[in-house]
Amino acid sequence: MAVQRLRIPLSGMTCSACAVRIEKVLNRKVALAGATVNFAGAFAEVALDPETASLLSVVDAVRGAGYDVVIEEKTLPVEGMSCASCIQRVEKLVKRLPGVLEASANLASNSVRVTLVAGTASREDLARAVAAGGYSVPADEGSEGEDWEAARQARESSSLKRDLAVAVVFSAPVLLLSMGHMIPGFPHIHVLPWILLGLTLPVQFWAGRRFLRSAWINAQHGSADMNTLVTVGTLAAFGASLGATLFPRVFAPPGGSASGMPPLYYETACVIITLILFGRTLESRAKGRTGQALRALMDLAPKKARRVTEGAEQEVPLASVMRGDLLRVRPGEQVPVDGTLEEGGSAVDESMLTGEPLPLPKEPGARVFAGTVNTTGTFLMRAEQVGRETFLAHIVDMVQRAQGSKAPVQRLADRVAAVFVPVVMGIAAITFLLWLLLAPAPAFSAALLHAVAVLIVACPCALGLATPTALMVGTGRAARMGILVRDAAALETARRVTMVVFDKTGTLTLGKPQVTDILPAEGMDGRDLLSLAAAAESSSEHPLAMAVVARAEHDGLAPAPAERFVSVPGRGVTATVRGRTVMVGTSAYLADEGVALHGADDRAAGLESQGKTVLAVAVDGRLSGWLAVSDAPRPEAAEAVRVLGASGLSVVLLTGDRAGAARAVAAQLGITRVMAGVLPDGKAEAVAALQASGWTGEEGSPASDGGSALRSPLPAPQIVAMVGDGVNDAPALAQADVGIAMASGTDVAKQAAALTLVRSDLTLVPKALALSSATVRNVRQNLFWAFGYNVLGIPVAAGVLVPLGGPGLTPVLAAFIMAFSSVFVVSNALRLRRVPLK
Repeated sequence: MAVQRLRIPLSGMTCSACAVRIEKVLNRKVALAGATVNFAGAFAEVALDPETASLLSVVDAVRGAGYDVVIEEKTLPVEGMSCASCIQRVEKLVKRLPGVLEASANLASNSVRVTLVAGTASREDLARAVAAGGYSVPADEGSEGEDWEAARQARESSSLKRDLAVAVVFSAPVLLLSMGHMIPGFPHIHVLPWILLGLTLPVQFWAGRRFLRSAWINAQHGSADMNTLVTVGTLAAFGASLGATLFPRVFAPPGGSASGMPPLYYETACVIITLILFGRTLESRAKGRTGQALRALMDLAPKKARRVTEGAEQEVPLASVMRGDLLRVRPGEQVPVDGTLEEGGSAVDESMLTGEPLPLPKEPGARVFAGTVNTTGTFLMRAEQVGRETFLAHIVDMVQRAQGSKAPVQRLADRVAAVFVPVVMGIAAITFLLWLLLAPAPAFSAALLHAVAVLIVACPCALGLATPTALMVGTGRAARMGILVRDAAALETARRVTMVVFDKTGTLTLGKPQVTDILPAEGMDGRDLLSLAAAAESSSEHPLAMAVVARAEHDGLAPAPAERFVSVPGRGVTATVRGRTVMVGTSAYLADEGVALHGADDRAAGLESQGKTVLAVAVDGRLSGWLAVSDAPRPEAAEAVRVLGASGLSVVLLTGDRAGAARAVAAQLGITRVMAGVLPDGKAEAVAALQASGWTGEEGSPASDGGSALRSPLPAPQIVAMVGDGVNDAPALAQADVGIAMASGTDVAKQAAALTLVRSDLTLVPKALALSSATVRNVRQNLFWAFGYNVLGIPVAAGVLVPLGGPGLTPVLAAFIMAFSSVFVVSNALRLRRVPLK
């Protein structure tokens, strides 16, 4: 293969030394024909010899050096895929293009998602590569063409119905005439073979043309798929019948026959094509329902918007709305894009995003989101996120990514599909020869029928549909419930979770802490204590700090300016306020800074026993009092914990808060395992320790403020799901086997998570795990059926049981079984829409 010269865009370089470093790494660690890095243009030019190095090795080397390669993803609709073999072929065709890192074709959604180095291959390049294999890619219709799959399915359904009608009309008389000798008094027709030939031609070459066309294209490229099997099988039956029609004496069996005609197999070819088309029609209808959830999400966005320019309104296509446009939204209309209210007010129904049943009041300055419904007043909004930038588009994209990804369980099916069709054709050839040589006369008839039965029963349609249909339905249902799944691997891992770890603030609690108690020390006024603490905390974005500032503002206290602000994550802050040094934080923080506590722990413990977080305040190195902050648990948190426990899962509370406050919240929610005092940079380590050995975490086992010890390790490792919402939770979410981010969480947390809850409802956590189990169970059922019917059907079709007095399998019955298997797999996947979730 010739050397490929690629320009690879890079990110993370800050100076020319970075370029030199990357260039050295590429030339030293990767077997390249040459590499140069351009700092000004932020790209690397490499000469890649596919025989000695791969593009993935280049990407790994760049990332290993501390930089990154700019990657992009493209999803293309593909028409013409019909079985598992097609999936393999489309992926191979795309992967041959320079710059492509990965390709994942999906039979259920008739698409291929391609991961490639940015700028190396255009959509047109990808489309040409797919078309070279005999498939087609519809023209890019931009954002207006998001429903291309629905349009494709409509065209396919219409074509299948038309071809099926032709097949039924002509196959029915062929079947009747072919069975005439079995009907007493049925007239003998000398020209019957010619009548049957005339009736079969439209079925074989018109209704069955889709099989012939695909088989011919495959043959030109030296490959084969299910269309090849159908074509070879039906043409074998048709060809033998045509020979008997043209040369009846040559094909006449020894001893002649009662009718004087040689055996004909026209009805075999006709009925096989008719049954397969019938199965395809049912399959198409069922597949159409697997993507309903995604299309329902797409339909939430309106097709048009009302743009206001210089006081005049104009209805424009949604695709033409630009960032900064002023849009009017009337009562009953859907919000077209994400933006901010500029003028007017209303109540907006956001249930499609949050699940909240009541419309939320919106005033100027409030955020509104695409797809939500304006219920009452008219308002003007400023467009801020448009097109694929909107929150709704982000949800749709995540669902599409998950539906287009491959679960690890599918790897076996992919490996089998790669060699399946050639192996089946070999089995059919051996079957034909063995029957021809060993069977009694007329051996040709038996050999042909058994070989055709093998070819037909083994079509790998069900194998290609088994996994993607279940994933499409499962991730679609998850999206409708308010659960976004990052990929199929996350869905498969979630079913194996044995322990669920919850962050406290903002996850198990509402994340809106309030100052409930102000306890000044002797000689300190309560209002002065609150004012000084609020001034010191005013530069912090921690929820507890904001609670202190909010209480001061509520009490009419204006915090004074703070200087020399220093924050110690997870411990406290220090600042200079009006020339005085003010420290606010945990008792341990103040003690480490040399503040004498004088029994403060006893007073703090009393507040903590009520589930409150206590902040100690020191002024000029002297303890000045305490502020108690309380954050109410989420209303549904206790029920979520109960359901998880009833499912046999361990539940752990992991928090940086003090042990007393953590235990109090845990007691309210029914959690018996608590890890308290864990600093932000220690949360990932705590999750890793849980994964390695597990932890009993009985009451009293967590350590005090200094951290928490892992005691009484379990003998078995744990599969850990981490539920969190903050920036400090992101490492733990990434470390966990399954990270689950709350809707109210930060973008960093959501990017690190495998699952995202669109609405902050903790009861979705057990439902997500239950749906994961149901989806993987459904995938395995489908794969068991797809493999099982081939394992049993092929030898029966080959006739191994016939010499033993057992049953055989006619080509017609084989066609029925093959069609039924595909319909069964898709119908079984659709059951996921109704499976009850605890």
